[in-house]
Amino acid sequence: MEDSKPPAPAGKIEPYTHPAAGWGALKYVALNLFKERVSGVNYKSLFAQNQPDGFDCPGCAWPDREHGSTFEFCENGVKAVAAESTSKRVTADFFATHTVAELLQQSDYELEQHGRLTRPMRYDADSDRYVPVSWHEAFALVARELQALDHPDQAAFYTSGRASNEAAFLYQLFARAYGTNNFPDCSNMCHEATSRGLPGTVGIGKGTVTLDDFEHADTLLIFGQNPATNHPRMLGELRECARRGATIVSINPLRERGLERFTSPQHPVEMLTMSSTPISSMFIQPRLGGDFALIKALAKRLLELDDHVQLDGGKRLLDLDFIAHHTTGFQEFAQDLRMESWPLLIEESGVPREEIEKLAQVYIRGERVIATWGMGLTQHKNSVPTIQMLSNLMLMRGNIGRRGAGLCPVRGHSNVQGDRTVGIEERPTEAFLDRMREVFDFEPPRHHGYDVVATIAAMAEGKVKVFVGLGGNFAVATPDTPLTYKALQSCELTVHVATKLNRSHLIHGRQALILPTLGRTEIDVQNGVPQGVTVEDSMSMVHISYGINKPASEELLSEIAIVSHMAEATLGSGAGRGRHALAWPDYRDDYARIRDDIEKVFDDFYDYNARVAVPGGFHLKVASREPEWNTASGKAQFVPHAVERDTPIARARIRYGERLMVMMTTRSHDQYNTTIYALDDRYRGVFGMRRVIFINQADIDMLGMKAGDWVDVRSVWDDGVERRADGFMLVAYDIPRGCIGAYYPETNPLVPLSSVADGAGTPTSKSIPVLLSPGVIPANGGK
Repeated sequence: MEDSKPPAPAGKIEPYTHPAAGWGALKYVALNLFKERVSGVNYKSLFAQNQPDGFDCPGCAWPDREHGSTFEFCENGVKAVAAESTSKRVTADFFATHTVAELLQQSDYELEQHGRLTRPMRYDADSDRYVPVSWHEAFALVARELQALDHPDQAAFYTSGRASNEAAFLYQLFARAYGTNNFPDCSNMCHEATSRGLPGTVGIGKGTVTLDDFEHADTLLIFGQNPATNHPRMLGELRECARRGATIVSINPLRERGLERFTSPQHPVEMLTMSSTPISSMFIQPRLGGDFALIKALAKRLLELDDHVQLDGGKRLLDLDFIAHHTTGFQEFAQDLRMESWPLLIEESGVPREEIEKLAQVYIRGERVIATWGMGLTQHKNSVPTIQMLSNLMLMRGNIGRRGAGLCPVRGHSNVQGDRTVGIEERPTEAFLDRMREVFDFEPPRHHGYDVVATIAAMAEGKVKVFVGLGGNFAVATPDTPLTYKALQSCELTVHVATKLNRSHLIHGRQALILPTLGRTEIDVQNGVPQGVTVEDSMSMVHISYGINKPASEELLSEIAIVSHMAEATLGSGAGRGRHALAWPDYRDDYARIRDDIEKVFDDFYDYNARVAVPGGFHLKVASREPEWNTASGKAQFVPHAVERDTPIARARIRYGERLMVMMTTRSHDQYNTTIYALDDRYRGVFGMRRVIFINQADIDMLGMKAGDWVDVRSVWDDGVERRADGFMLVAYDIPRGCIGAYYPETNPLVPLSSVADGAGTPTSKSIPVLLSPGVIPANGGK
């Protein structure tokens, strides 16, 4: 018998030589709209995105200039809208013809393509299928399971960053009235190091800039970001900065296409002439986890150069007036810099001394510097010290709290920052809890709750028995996939509020519910009146959003309606555990009432309904922008940190030598968080496949392999658990030696649950020690 041939690769590797965006983006938007079967009537939603009388983009949290003054094209924003506006439907008949076991065999991309959920469903263990359930029965099931728990902390309430301010506030009110602070949310997995690091230096865990500052900045330092994929509208701002002569530096292990050249779809001349705008004038590629040492090296060099000019009688490079009047701790910080070793900083950063010197000169020449960053800084063990060291660097020259300069963390999901602002926080302050008690007349729980990692561990240990997810794809977004799956499956009840089917719905507890909700693009009518919801973008602008599409199903409820019904069914008249009766029906009848109560709890939301009615909304005060410093000393704080050498990666490198690779997980271009729109990553030259490893050619040679070979990947960790992901193609790429990149969620099984950022708890998905070994092409060809 003739042997069967091995499967062929599902796609191809083909370098992409064009600028970011441009005609390529328009082509892929057209293909996506066709694939999603967006009806003609729903095409108008593309022109209502980010408009005063339309809806806020359900994608990224990048702000809008004058919020809707012009049509602003964004490829991934259109994909998000198309995915929500699709005419494809997941009906009761769909579930009747597919068991959960069968659906589990489908890829995340295939699950995404089935379309919008249309009615509430309950898991039936006997048939291994989801079956229809009425809304009343669904809410009653939630109430029974929550009421049956021995303690409120046996429940966890997860929040996705797509939830509106109103839904998130109501959700935390429900859970705290129930009696828990267990609020795992997507902030725990992305910018938590920002939220925990900046309060220790500038007093608040938010950025200090607005879009207006980009018009006045002369230098931009972009750390750990890929704007072309993760927040494409940012490229429009960078384009304008570059065209007026600002210096833009990309600091990232991968040299991303969007930060090289960009063709703006909003500018006909560039489109028609096939021209483009160069974005970054300098590229610095630290090794994974090396940003802290690089930033500290810049601070050290700045101090040294300032010492030199002081001796020569020249103009000081430090902003001494700012340091004296606005900061504390500088002398201790400066002493730590002087004692630091240059060879150590160079070794740990992976950046040659001459490149550090050039970057230091760029920073010194800048009179108005903005530092932006994404998850490339926040998903490492040393992320909190890294954020604080960047803050130190900016304070040295007074680049915080003045026009055209400041700190700019760029968030992912459209309202991840807003959800935290209105109370989705497992570590609430006493002041917030006191205000909740004052406004709502119940005693909220005072102890800290579980974040994402702690929730998974608690579920695995049987300490959390009910999991409620307000959006998102928890099972796929989180680390240590097999452990997370087992943890969810050990629950008595899992509940997911969602617009589309995803894998988390299939990794269920003993009982499970899928509760379909309206999308942000859809008309939300309550008590006969169209309702708007609000979000807060990365720069603290709050604006209102109204859907314009007909709902995908008459059975859909809004997130606010679902939360209020769950709360009403569970808490009832307020009997037991000191619970207080709240006016849940009033909230879902008129969302303005929720905003009225948000205003009572948070002073910065004064005149909420009036201010949000103004086109573009309003800006929440960020004290450090003023500049005011909400720290114990009343000043910004310099915080010294040592370079940590005894790390899991360092120990693994001693054991395995140059064979040890450090892995970062990343998105493909046709992906937003865990949502996979297609199988291409065109800017990185990957088409039709996802199981790839980006690796330096010298490392391929060292391993005795060649580009195109297939490998298996195994984590190196000290807990005795084997973590592996098999069947990945090696792709030669411009990435530092000893570092590799791969897509999530395919490589999430390699991220140990216990590998988190010190002081933040964020999974270290950008720095995992791994080993590569020869493998075989998977049966699906690497899709």
